Amino acid sequence: MSDKLPEQDPGGDMPLIAHLTELRSRLLRIIVIWLLIFAGLFYFANDLYTFISEPLRVYLPEGTSMIATDVASPFLTPFKLALISALFLAMPFVLHQIWGFIAPGLYKHEKRIALPLLASSIILFYAGMAFAYYAVFPLVFGFFTSVAPEGVTVMTDINNYLDFVMTLFLAFGLAFEIPVATVLLVLAGVVDVAKLKQIRPYVIIGCFVIGMLLTPPDVISQTMLAVPMWLLYEVGILASGLLKPVNREAESQDDSPGA
Repeated sequence: MSDKLPEQDPGGDMPLIAHLTELRSRLLRIIVIWLLIFAGLFYFANDLYTFISEPLRVYLPEGTSMIATDVASPFLTPFKLALISALFLAMPFVLHQIWGFIAPGLYKHEKRIALPLLASSIILFYAGMAFAYYAVFPLVFGFFTSVAPEGVTVMTDINNYLDFVMTLFLAFGLAFEIPVATVLLVLAGVVDVAKLKQIRPYVIIGCFVIGMLLTPPDVISQTMLAVPMWLLYEVGILASGLLKPVNREAESQDDSPGA
């Protein structure tokens, strides 16, 4: 499959069929890369699960372990983890394919901004996942195992645990995208930097509300999510202050998509 885009017509617009063909081609590449990475990870699926479950296992009572309540869980759960991990690892390639598809329709100033934003979104998403694993998980699982009623032995099902941690990974990964979202809103002209500063108190309250909803009911773990979200919002304000929304109509006078 070639990376060359279908030729555009003299008016600069790509026919619908050509768009669909290009989209299909890029989706197929994404699926192929995803499956290739999965094939490489599958052999290490059990090791991956051992790594991902470490934050909980260190807090399990002496002589206990995680359990599998379904017959197929010992196979399917590591399989699912390897499949999801492969998608996470393939994300830079996925975004590259998305960029390749949309780039011909962007103006020059949009291209200059979009590529750094795509790179930043990848880095921030991975940073959010790392923060969840190394900083949040120990607090969350330490809290959960410490409040178990007397006579109750904590023995978590491996599939339920995977669903829980993947939800937190996604939550923290998306939360760390706040600077990118803030910059995009400013560039789109939805809000300006002055407005972002004006609503700062409400944003801070919102960060703590989100922290309360996504973490256990203790002040430490709630703060561990809320404070980074607030700081990332401030980073978004600083980055937005260096940029100005471009008047698309004015830009189109001497610029054209795909130029």
